[in-house]
Amino acid sequence: MKIKKTEIEDTFAEAFEMYGARVIITADTKQWARAAAASMTGFATSVIRCKLEAAVECEISEEDTPDGRPGISVLLFTMSSKTIAGQLIDRIGQCVMTCPTTACYNGLDSDKTVSVGGKLRYFGDSYQISKVIDGRKLWRIPVMEGEFLIDDRFGIQAAVGGGNLIIFGSSKNVALRASMAAAQAMREVHGVFLPFPQGLVRSGSKIGASYKNLIASTNDAYCPTLRSISKQTAIPEKVEAVYEIVADGLDEASIKEAMKRGIHAASEKGAMFITAGNYGGKLGKYHFHLHEIANN
Repeated sequence: MKIKKTEIEDTFAEAFEMYGARVIITADTKQWARAAAASMTGFATSVIRCKLEAAVECEISEEDTPDGRPGISVLLFTMSSKTIAGQLIDRIGQCVMTCPTTACYNGLDSDKTVSVGGKLRYFGDSYQISKVIDGRKLWRIPVMEGEFLIDDRFGIQAAVGGGNLIIFGSSKNVALRASMAAAQAMREVHGVFLPFPQGLVRSGSKIGASYKNLIASTNDAYCPTLRSISKQTAIPEKVEAVYEIVADGLDEASIKEAMKRGIHAASEKGAMFITAGNYGGKLGKYHFHLHEIANN
């Protein structure tokens, strides 16, 4: 299958069930909201080592935030519903509560919730007080600037992690241009985030390694410099660079839409070949077939 001059492999991306939360950070200015979001999503590219995946979803106008101030929506995913509460408490406590002028609200309407403000309130050392607004329980935690306002509980839900595209280019510049275009198009889908820097991964990994105790190692099949020596190489002669894009989302439909946009955007910018990573369908419950997605 081809889109313009880009060949799309007849394969699928294999994704996994994760658990997600949406955090709304507000502040007096966009700059402070962005600063808190940037700090909160630091070291959050992969559950392999970071224990969660997180990124900014979008900016929110004053008209659409709980307190009428500039806002940022952040999505955070972990592999287990049991671990997400701890990540929310740690990252909000260390990265949002510490940031000047911020407040923090739940952004996910879900039947399943975890206590976050209800745990962070103890930082107030008995000076904290609860506040109920329109049936919504919040905590006012005293800080040196004034007070930090946070929702008592945050919604969590089953989500999808590991949707992906692998984009080949005839040169590093071509591959980078095509991949950046794809990432930009994918980030525009509501409920989707790309956890790696600007959405791109140059050090794609495979399961296992030749070294004991390593659970992941370089994906030699897609390393151009190993084309002549790796038995697993999947690099055509004219390809000089490969980038991967990983997409996490709150549901399957969002991942499919993001991947579709990414495929078409990369094709428009001269990608030579597009494939996806999978494990033979044995590990992840979600299978996103590239031909089906591109034609839908």
